[in-house]
Amino acid sequence: MAEINPHPPELEPLTRTQVLIAMGVTAIVLLLITKLWIQFGNAYVLPLHWSGLAILVGIGLGVGITLASSLIYTIWPAYRSSADYYLQLVLKPLVLPDLIWLGLLPGLSEELLFRGVMLPAIGLNVEGLIFSSLCFGVLHLSSPRQWPYVVWATTIGAVLGMSAIMANNLLVPIVAHVATNLISSSLWKWTNLRHHGVPD
Repeated sequence: MAEINPHPPELEPLTRTQVLIAMGVTAIVLLLITKLWIQFGNAYVLPLHWSGLAILVGIGLGVGITLASSLIYTIWPAYRSSADYYLQLVLKPLVLPDLIWLGLLPGLSEELLFRGVMLPAIGLNVEGLIFSSLCFGVLHLSSPRQWPYVVWATTIGAVLGMSAIMANNLLVPIVAHVATNLISSSLWKWTNLRHHGVPD
């Protein structure tokens, strides 16, 4: 009698093309939702001001989020398992230049929707912060077993939301999000290449 695997794979491995298309389509959908919300919801859009200080604060925040993620990864086994599953699914098929798109597409589209439009539309307050952060977390749910990753994404959504409120500048969370994605994905790829010696 064949042995039944108690933890069958929930999703088939994706190809590089599938991951890139999924990133592109998701970014377009989020940008369309943002555009429709602005046009028909009379939404107030959080200002975006270019400044060296905002860029530095965003990079610093991105580095801090990456360090915090590494710590949580080390001490919380459920998060480690969830993050490994997600990173294998999304990052393994990609080559190094693709990581630029992984940084930019979600960083821009997700921040424009969740911190740029949703947060001020609901309110630059605790309620708006909680609601927009929960929506951001749920966006990262790829399966019910991925709840630790959703908890982490929700927490990061709150951190990015707080940075947007405190700075009153959407550039800060955008830069932080892009920096977090670029740094963490590059570190994962570099570690993976070191361990296996060949590109995936």
